[in-house]
Amino acid sequence: MDRNRSLQLLDLEEFDLCIIGGGASGAGCALDAALRGLKVVLIEKTDFAAGTSSKSTKLIHGGVRYLEQAFKNFDFGQLRQVRHGLEERHTLLSNAPHLARPLALVTPVFSWLEGLYYRIGLWLYDQFATGADQLPSSRWLRKTEARTLLPGLTDRLHSAVLYYDGQLDDARYCLALVQSAALEGATILNHLEITGFDKDEQGRIQTAQARDGLSGKACVIRARVFLNCTGPQADIVRQMANPALEPVISPSKGVHAMLPLAVLGNPDTALLIPKTADGRVVFAVPFQDKLLVGTTDEHYPHPEQEPSLLATEVRFLQDTLKPYLQEPADTQQVTAGFGGLRPLLAPKRSARQKATKKLVRDHEVEQDPTSGLFSLLGGKWTTYRLMACDAIDAVCKSLGVRAECSTRDHSLAGANDFSPVVSTVLQQDYHLPADIAQHLAANYGSAATQVAALLQHDPKLGARLAPAYPFIRAEVVYAVQQEMACTLRDFLARRIRLEILDWEVALQAIPVVADLMGAELNWSAAEKERQVRQYHQLITEFIARARTRQAE
Repeated sequence: MDRNRSLQLLDLEEFDLCIIGGGASGAGCALDAALRGLKVVLIEKTDFAAGTSSKSTKLIHGGVRYLEQAFKNFDFGQLRQVRHGLEERHTLLSNAPHLARPLALVTPVFSWLEGLYYRIGLWLYDQFATGADQLPSSRWLRKTEARTLLPGLTDRLHSAVLYYDGQLDDARYCLALVQSAALEGATILNHLEITGFDKDEQGRIQTAQARDGLSGKACVIRARVFLNCTGPQADIVRQMANPALEPVISPSKGVHAMLPLAVLGNPDTALLIPKTADGRVVFAVPFQDKLLVGTTDEHYPHPEQEPSLLATEVRFLQDTLKPYLQEPADTQQVTAGFGGLRPLLAPKRSARQKATKKLVRDHEVEQDPTSGLFSLLGGKWTTYRLMACDAIDAVCKSLGVRAECSTRDHSLAGANDFSPVVSTVLQQDYHLPADIAQHLAANYGSAATQVAALLQHDPKLGARLAPAYPFIRAEVVYAVQQEMACTLRDFLARRIRLEILDWEVALQAIPVVADLMGAELNWSAAEKERQVRQYHQLITEFIARARTRQAE
């Protein structure tokens, strides 16, 4: 994870595979390919997981909604999605236990007939699951049991159905994939954008042109094969390689809002709202002592533009949650939020105008016969490993390489030697408060002691970045030195998740983070001022869009 060294290697090496896109699918492909012995370079135009892969509902699941649609519509494709998701659920939970965990979800019902319907459906969901992850079985709860689990639930409910899925910190999980690929020999670069391809007379890609987003310097990437893993922006890269290709992605916008955890009242149990006025599913999920509420599903025609949470969407989520709460949540309680894009595959060109919530979130691997570009299209977080396996199988076949996928049981960075007692060790050996120790263990796994060790050289690095949160200054230094954080947003949005937890507190943390990052990265006074101004403006705009009617 040495960015300067990686830039030097671009001038020296020809790679077997260049992967474009550093989200979950690109990072998963980099790890898979490196484990098969390929010489790999992974490039990302902004930061790892900067797009879709940090904007999920943080769930690892097969998709209860897909199961319902499969039986209603006799759609075996939806059943395949559920089966794949539940098979991969176990892998995500076991390969990075510090970043992923089982999560209880409660589905409230308002009549015995409705309860029976969901009890049968979630029993079927259990049957599709592999027994390897050993999550508890679903069960029907009495009203008192449901309200004990989630004290914020309305007393108007009849009962509820409890089931289990998984939860992850998506940005940190993606970073662990990137780190794991680097440990296996992959060359890794963020803030490096593809600007074009050089082709032979037949239109086949020979090299890629790129630009360093930090220095502005141009460079050339030489690789035998190029693999497009850019999610919602896949069509942009496809048409850069071959302008004759027609679009195949139907991007869908989904938003989430952060509320106080006390709205529902349980840090270990989520709420599933099984139906909304327009047929969506909405979750209220505990995440880092907040309540993450989402998501929406609307067609979004501008995948090159980052979506954000709007005031109308805040009210939609509030209105959706209201019938299920004893005390309605106020829009003023929203501390942060975000918008993300799903890279939905339109099954047929004629189906592009269908409601995006009806499109199957499956994936496919495409090779353009003219340019030779491979593209990994569609998919979702839970099946990233399966997607990567299919893509690298195709790449290896093209290269004439015979090597099997070995990622199913490959522990990710931070998982080796990880134990739940890591937080206890941090408290005893480094005298850290319990909440900070638990945060470091949950985010860095077995590497948490490396973060804490920085305090031995400078005790001031143990200071909190914000009084009410467990993030400390040492994390800024560690993120620059070991995790390739290059900008304020790299750190505040993705190395820690403060941007999506609390906008106002993120603004307050900017000066301290800028001082620490500037010292590590040798920023000039002008560069530091630019970074601060740019990030402050971005967060201020997010706040305005979510809270003012002008955003509508």
